[in-house]
Amino acid sequence: MATVKDDHKVDLRDVENRDKEIIKRLCNFLAPGIWGAMNSLGAGGAQTPFLVNAGNALTFCLMVVTCFFTSVIVRRIGIKWTLILGTCGYTFYAAGLYTNNRFDNKWFVLVGAALCGLSAGMFWSSEAAIALSYPEPYNQGRFLGYWLSFRLGGQIIGGAGLNANNNQAGKVSYTVYLIFIVLQALAPFAGLLLNNPWQVQRTDGVPVKLNITEKPLTELKSMVKLFFSKKFLLIIPLIAQAVYSESVMFTYQALWFSVRARALGSFLSGVVAIISGNILGAYLDHAKLKLKTRARWAFFVILGLQGCWWIWMTVLVTEFRQTRPTYDWVDDGFGRGFALFLFLVIGFQLQYMFLFFVCGNLADDQEEVIRISGLLRGTESAAQAVSYGLNSVNIFAEVGGTYINFGLWAFALLPSWLIVKEIGVSFGDKKVEREKSSGVVANEGASSHSSDELAEQKEI
Repeated sequence: MATVKDDHKVDLRDVENRDKEIIKRLCNFLAPGIWGAMNSLGAGGAQTPFLVNAGNALTFCLMVVTCFFTSVIVRRIGIKWTLILGTCGYTFYAAGLYTNNRFDNKWFVLVGAALCGLSAGMFWSSEAAIALSYPEPYNQGRFLGYWLSFRLGGQIIGGAGLNANNNQAGKVSYTVYLIFIVLQALAPFAGLLLNNPWQVQRTDGVPVKLNITEKPLTELKSMVKLFFSKKFLLIIPLIAQAVYSESVMFTYQALWFSVRARALGSFLSGVVAIISGNILGAYLDHAKLKLKTRARWAFFVILGLQGCWWIWMTVLVTEFRQTRPTYDWVDDGFGRGFALFLFLVIGFQLQYMFLFFVCGNLADDQEEVIRISGLLRGTESAAQAVSYGLNSVNIFAEVGGTYINFGLWAFALLPSWLIVKEIGVSFGDKKVEREKSSGVVANEGASSHSSDELAEQKEI
C-alpha cells in the first residue's frame, strides 16, 4: 500500500538510504577508486608504462572469467558477500607496484595483478548490479554520477601534491603506494557494513531483489543466451571503444609528461570528470524530457565529442613520436597536450556512465540485471586486456593505441545507434517496467519525478 510522507518530519528511510549509499561509494573508492588513482598517475606511477601495462592486461584477462561466473557466485553466497570477496585482491596490486617502485621487483607486479583480477571481476559485476537496482528509476542517473564520483576521488588523492617537486620524467614516490595499500586493505571491512538487498528500504516503497534462483548450469546457459542476443551484441563495439581508451590515455600521460605534471593531471582530471559526470547524471534523470530524447542527445553529444578528442590526439601523438618531449607545466606547448588528457578523462567518464544507462534500459528483470552487469563488466575487461596488452609494446604505446581506438570509435557508431534509438521506443522504459513487475506500488509521496516517469511511459 502506498504511504504519504509528512513534509514536516524526517523520513528515516531517507537517512538510512543515504548511509547505505555512502557505504557502497566508500567500497568503490577504496577498491577500484584507488586502483584508478595509481593508474591515473600514468602507468601506475612507474618510470615506463610497459611492465605495468602487461600486469594490467593480466588483471583484465582474469576479470573476464570471474565476471562471467559472477551470477553463479551470487546464487551461492549472495550479492553482498560477492562484493566483499571482490575487494580482497586489490591491495595485492598496490603491493606489487610498491615493491617494483622501491626495490625494482618485477615478478610481484604480475602476481599482484593476477590476484587483483581474480577478485575484481566479482566486485565489478556485483557493484554494477547494485548501481542498476538500488536507486529509484528517477534517481538512477544521479546515483551513477555520485557512485562514479567516489571512484574518481581516488584519482584526486593520487595527484594531490605528493610529487609536486619532480619536474622530470621518472617514477612517483614510493610513499604514495604505502597510503594506497592501507586504503585498499580497508575495503573488505567497509563492505561488511553494506546491507543485503532485501534490507534496503527505498523511498518509493519498492523492494530490491538481487538474487539468482536458477541452477548453476541453467544460469550459465542464460548468460550465454543473453551475450548472443541482438541487443547485447550490438553494444559490444560501444563498450569496447569506450574502455579501450583507459590504457591509451594513461600511457599517453606516462610517456610525454613529467612526474609532477602527471600528478597534476591525476588531480585535475578527477575534478573535471566528477563535475561532468554529475551533470550527465542529472540530465539522464530529467523527467521533463522523454526517455528517447535523453538517450539520443546523450549519444550524439558524448560520441561526437569523443570523435573530436581522437582527431586531436592522432595529430599530437604522431608529432610526439618524432619530437620525444617530456612536458612540464612550465614548458611551451604544455597546455595543448595536457588539456587533451583532461578531455580524454572527461570522455571516459561520460561514456562509462552512458554504458550503464544503456544497459539499465536493456534488462527485462532483476535477474537479468545481474547477468547483463556481468557481461558488461566482462566485455569491458576483455577490451581493456587487449588495450593494456598492446600498449605494453612500444609502437602501440606511442601511436598505435590511439589509431586503433579512433577506428573502434568509428566502427561502434552504427551498431550502437541501432540500440540507442530504440530506448524509450520499442524497448519502452525497462527501469519502470521492472518496478511494475515487482507488484509493489511506489510511494506516492516519494518524488514527483516518479509520476512524471510513469506519465512519460504512457506517452511512449
